[in-house]
Amino acid sequence: MSEEALASDADNAALMQQVERTIPPMNIADAGRLLDEAKQIFDSQGIVFFLRQGTCLGAVRDQALIPWDDDLDLGSIIGLHDFSEDDIAPAVEAFRANGCYVEVIPDGLYTSVKIMKYRIRIDWQCYRVVKGTIAHYPGVPFPVSLFTKLQEVAFNGGSYAVPSPPEDYLIFKYGPDWVIPKQAGYEKDVLDNMPPGIVPGRAGRFKQFLAVHFSPSSTARLLVLDGAGNPVPNATILIAGMSQTTTNRLGYAKFYLPGPDEYALAITSNGREEVLYEEAMVPGKKYVYRPDPAQSVGRYFVLTET
Repeated sequence: MSEEALASDADNAALMQQVERTIPPMNIADAGRLLDEAKQIFDSQGIVFFLRQGTCLGAVRDQALIPWDDDLDLGSIIGLHDFSEDDIAPAVEAFRANGCYVEVIPDGLYTSVKIMKYRIRIDWQCYRVVKGTIAHYPGVPFPVSLFTKLQEVAFNGGSYAVPSPPEDYLIFKYGPDWVIPKQAGYEKDVLDNMPPGIVPGRAGRFKQFLAVHFSPSSTARLLVLDGAGNPVPNATILIAGMSQTTTNRLGYAKFYLPGPDEYALAITSNGREEVLYEEAMVPGKKYVYRPDPAQSVGRYFVLTET
């Protein structure tokens, strides 16, 4: 029996958060075993799924899981391949029966199903099609045409579906340099490669403007500091797929958030840009950004709440 099956929900939730925040590399053997178990569960439920993001990248580029990757990325699309919202709950119960810990988090653009076993996480995103697109983290609007006819690739001792053509999918996500392995620095490639504007399905500029000015519970505040701990005015803060704003003379910026989630930010202050690819933020909260002169890439969960 797995460690997750023996632990309480509270213990598993704490372990899930710890693994998410510390981002340890996966044990490749355990990850491959869990991916095989997931495929058996999905196949038994008649659910079509595909490899996405880093798992797809490893399968297509390396024919292997990426050694420094921290989770397994899988996807299904509601309304395609006979998959519906009603299919999620039975699959969740099947994973739990298999000894997995599972959390289900609904969102307007997708339902996120977080699965953990062997201290390995599966991020199964059940996407909704919005204006002909599905939104991959951190807000990349992929054309749904990449997913209507999936392509099979040999991987992990079996056959797995990937978007088609996979090269177009990977260019859309990671840019033209997707063929070059990068343990750090790919985060900026992703943000630079994203189309400008707001991802379809998120609040438009007018709604965000109203929230920033009249709805504190729908916004977050961020204080940008320099290396000496001084507030930085006129720093630029990009929330990927959402908005861009600047700090005031006291170093604060305020921006709309659709809900508690992880967000990717690019902060430019005093001529220096840092991409924070995963930051947990909650509307109504206040956060502080502090640069690290010794490290400008590859930092995660660095914002502190005040």
